[in-house]
Amino acid sequence: MSKEDNFTGKVVGQSVRKIDSLALTQGRPLYVADINMDFLHVKMKRSPHAHARILSIDTSEAEKLEGVKCVLTHENTPQIPHTTAGQGFPEPSPYDTYVFNDKMRFVGDRVAAVAAETAEIAEEGVKLIKVKYDILPAVYDPEDALKPDAPIIHDQDWAKVVIPVFYEPTKNHVSHTDFTFGNIEEELKNSDHVFEEHFSTHYAQHCPIEPHVAMAYYDPQDSSETDRIVVRTSTQVPFHARRIIAQSLGIPVKKLRVIKPRVGGAFGTKQEVMLEQIVVLVTLKTRRPALFEFTRKEEFYAGRTRHAYKVWIRGGVNDDGTITAIELKVLSNTGAYGTHGLTVMSNAGSKTLPLYRMNAVSFIGDTAYTNLPVGGAYRGYGATQACFGMEVLIDQMAEAINMDPVDFRLKNHIKSGETSPVFKALGEGAEGVDQSIASCELSECIRQGMEAIGWNDRKSSPEDSVVKRGIGMACLMQGSAIPEIDMAAAHAKMNDDGSFNLHFGATDLGTGSDTVLAQIFAEALDLPLDDVLVYSSDTDRTPFDVGAYASSTTYLSGMAVKKVADKIKKQIIEVAAKMMEASPGELDLENKTVKAPDGEVVTFAEICRFALYSADQFQIQAGESHVSSESPPPFAAHFAEVDVDTETGQVKVIKYVAAVDCGTPINPRLAEGQTEGSVMNGISYALTEEFKFNAAGKMLNPTFDDYRLFSTQDMPELITILVDSYEKSGPFGAKSIAEININGPMPAIANAIY
Repeated sequence: MSKEDNFTGKVVGQSVRKIDSLALTQGRPLYVADINMDFLHVKMKRSPHAHARILSIDTSEAEKLEGVKCVLTHENTPQIPHTTAGQGFPEPSPYDTYVFNDKMRFVGDRVAAVAAETAEIAEEGVKLIKVKYDILPAVYDPEDALKPDAPIIHDQDWAKVVIPVFYEPTKNHVSHTDFTFGNIEEELKNSDHVFEEHFSTHYAQHCPIEPHVAMAYYDPQDSSETDRIVVRTSTQVPFHARRIIAQSLGIPVKKLRVIKPRVGGAFGTKQEVMLEQIVVLVTLKTRRPALFEFTRKEEFYAGRTRHAYKVWIRGGVNDDGTITAIELKVLSNTGAYGTHGLTVMSNAGSKTLPLYRMNAVSFIGDTAYTNLPVGGAYRGYGATQACFGMEVLIDQMAEAINMDPVDFRLKNHIKSGETSPVFKALGEGAEGVDQSIASCELSECIRQGMEAIGWNDRKSSPEDSVVKRGIGMACLMQGSAIPEIDMAAAHAKMNDDGSFNLHFGATDLGTGSDTVLAQIFAEALDLPLDDVLVYSSDTDRTPFDVGAYASSTTYLSGMAVKKVADKIKKQIIEVAAKMMEASPGELDLENKTVKAPDGEVVTFAEICRFALYSADQFQIQAGESHVSSESPPPFAAHFAEVDVDTETGQVKVIKYVAAVDCGTPINPRLAEGQTEGSVMNGISYALTEEFKFNAAGKMLNPTFDDYRLFSTQDMPELITILVDSYEKSGPFGAKSIAEININGPMPAIANAIY
């Protein structure tokens, strides 16, 4: 193992304290709604029907109400098709949304908005709006939605919009993709054991403690004639948000500045742009600041959810342990709108099928509209649902040939230096990229995980006990950014005390990415961390970044930051060489100084002042962008020990082990925190979370009283193991970690129950 294979630096690889931790404990960072302005408060009238057309809408009584300043409906707002999915451009999602529409497609769809002096007046105004509906037949099951006689949910003419993906709205068919490598039928025919299984997964909500919230106001410091509007919003994607607001309202991008302040949780749901258009419209119409915040109930049914899946798997295995073929077929329920419909579904194949070697592999993926709440981005992003079926199937294969599930996975999982045809055939909503695995320590994850759980010491439950103990496992892979699509940029400048301002568009959601990126910069320049002054997520003041999604921040944004630091390092050494009359090749950085072979030293502060005030004056600064040509997967092995009461059916997770290969953990403590939070999220999804609907498509449990979330009191003993590898394409060897671990609990627990 080379030195690179286990990189630990002065700052990188150290569990330094988050740069904002003290401020957070003192309550100083401001969230969106912490700004005090003379706001108009926005409330939304929502559809009581799953499928209906508005015949008439009367807002006159609401407009007469004292304190009401603005009422918005489809009759007085732009009718510009767009998608609310905060993705790269052109977005791989259908443009199937208006800010307000005359067609309601789920219970909770937007009918009208009222802006008033107080939230209470706005609520009263909402009640005064009179609407007549033509109630239409609804469909709630994605299989039923694809039948020829199903009600058409999107019957408006979207033909004038160029959508860069498969799309058949008149058939409720949002997206389709497929590929095959090898001869599936021949391989299955000749297999010693053949399996055909059906799995289904359910809706889930992200449940951020801070719901969706956005505000808009005219920039008081703007001296231009463009009358610019500032949007402060709890978002994962400030640059995508700016573009989508401008496009959906038909206003210039230059008129908008989007700022992401502190965010109180996101997990994918704030990759959506839903509230921002409303507050901008109110400000445009009234010239007043506007604030719109979801209630908790709205967050459940009008926010975004995890897509519910139906999964069919066929697979074959031979007695020698060779996986002959796997065919994975997925039908995703996107709900009323197609946001993220293609990309989430595609990940069901691209983030699961390459994990194991097989002779033939096939993926068929479809997404359907229904009249239920809208599916969107959620941590794990489609892999979570498919991992369930895949890892249960792997256990079934091992059992059929009488092989330990651990040994079966050790024999068949992809290794460093290997590739899979899936990588090239299937990406996120498009063809993927051809890549081989440069770093994979999954075997070591399995070995360390099985030791921590006591895999080889497991014992049968007593015959006379109604409580039986089981143990199960699952292996996982994810990705790191979207290759050859997503881009990140950063900029830094040197100050005359030797400190640096580091600006980037990457979005810290509480994950600690501001700290991690500062660590990468400090490591590259041999700086103390507190000499890196971070400013992020402001479309006016920071460079572009796609935002916090696709497990991209550490890997993609981190490489942009490292490239900036490398450029600045070169400038520093060139200036120091002039000061010391030395050759740049003789010099190196050491603890905020540049040192010559003869022992002469100049400090960063001296170097900066020389550059700013002496001959050949210039600012030491640099900007860089980064796009990756690959998406190196992190890998993980999860183990669950559970008790099952065979009389009541109660399942209790006793112990859980997550062993993860994320390359070099830039900040081990933060990486462990990401793992633990993700595992807890996954256990909760596996055991207690559930959307309940009535026959008319209305959600019945949109509160924390009735939607059961795990808390710290419910958690089992949880052991996190970080298994170091070194990913050459990542900053100091890093890969992603934030998403992968949510995928393990459902299959690991299911296998343990079995």
